[in-house]
Amino acid sequence: MKSSRELDVVVYGATGFTGRLVAEYLNNQYGVNGEIKWAMAGRSQAKLESVRDEMGIAKEIPLLVADADDQSSIDAMVLRSKVILTTVGPYQLHGKELVATCAEQGTDYVDLCGEPAWMHKMIAAHGERAKASGARIVFSCGFDSIPFDLGVLFLQHTAEQQLGGMVPRVKGRVRSMQGTFSGGTLASFRATMAAAGRDPEMIKVLRNPFALSDGFVGADQPLGNQPEFDESLQSWIAPFIMASINTKNIHRSNKLLGHAYGADFVYDEMLVTGPGERGEAVAKAVMEDTSMATDPRQPGEGPSLEERVNGHYDVLMIGEAADGRSLRVSVKGDMDPGYGSTAKMIAESAVCLVLNPQLAGGGIWTPAPAMGTALIERLQANAGLTFAVES
Repeated sequence: MKSSRELDVVVYGATGFTGRLVAEYLNNQYGVNGEIKWAMAGRSQAKLESVRDEMGIAKEIPLLVADADDQSSIDAMVLRSKVILTTVGPYQLHGKELVATCAEQGTDYVDLCGEPAWMHKMIAAHGERAKASGARIVFSCGFDSIPFDLGVLFLQHTAEQQLGGMVPRVKGRVRSMQGTFSGGTLASFRATMAAAGRDPEMIKVLRNPFALSDGFVGADQPLGNQPEFDESLQSWIAPFIMASINTKNIHRSNKLLGHAYGADFVYDEMLVTGPGERGEAVAKAVMEDTSMATDPRQPGEGPSLEERVNGHYDVLMIGEAADGRSLRVSVKGDMDPGYGSTAKMIAESAVCLVLNPQLAGGGIWTPAPAMGTALIERLQANAGLTFAVES
């Protein structure tokens, strides 16, 4: 039984850059004798010990040796914990066996995946088994896609209170963001592009906003691939690099919520670049930027503590009702999106699953339908996120 397992959360990939930040957060937030029993896992016992000692983590925190190339070690890790928190990406290269094992053994799972084609395959391959075993597998528990997925949910709950019902149209607008994408995100992007070059079917998945919606096809969606002037903001807006994954997750959330947002729900996501000629020029520069394809950073590399602490993000959600009424909510994070805030978000996602076994049944989920308001409350209380109504 999952409820009788000795550990609540295992951080798999704890010696990597993001994994270390997650372990540091759990240590600071929950310590050794807190409400969560957690452990660190990775390929090397010596490296785990070195990282643990370097970070000042107590020797009472268990260390587990597990390697994606050694299935028996993965099995042993999965059977000891209620939740596996994995930062080992790209997931399309290193994650398939772990998802399969969690689905088979009824173990909950959270990751930082922003790889929709791989997620599409995992849903098809393991979704039914996860339902049967009770495993709650939740993809995309970092900057992609928690602020956006939960931001839409928060807006819709606000719309119910203020407008009398959920709205059929939501605009996601990134007003500001300070911080770089992680080396892992860049590696995932490169792996996805390489795989798409080998498999034309993958390109169809990447282009389809409903690729993760179990065959459902809804209303036509904005392409979001060109700069444009947004009248509601009186500002230019540009394509946002994370929109491809976030929009798919949000449409999956809508589907898993029984199309609570409506069968014809429309969502898009853009980056706000400002008014006037300067805003237009910045928007065009963003569209033409190809630096992600050439950025040399690799998984395990990341910014300094000062850069993480000085980072932030501000996402505006604009909801539009059919009768013309509208409302706005914001989601803000107090650290850089790709590392500092992401580490806190995935850690609290894992803890939320542990402390709320009644939330959701087995299956492959997105954050909003799996954890909803319970996770919003944890993120606001512990992880430096704020969800606020602006109008």
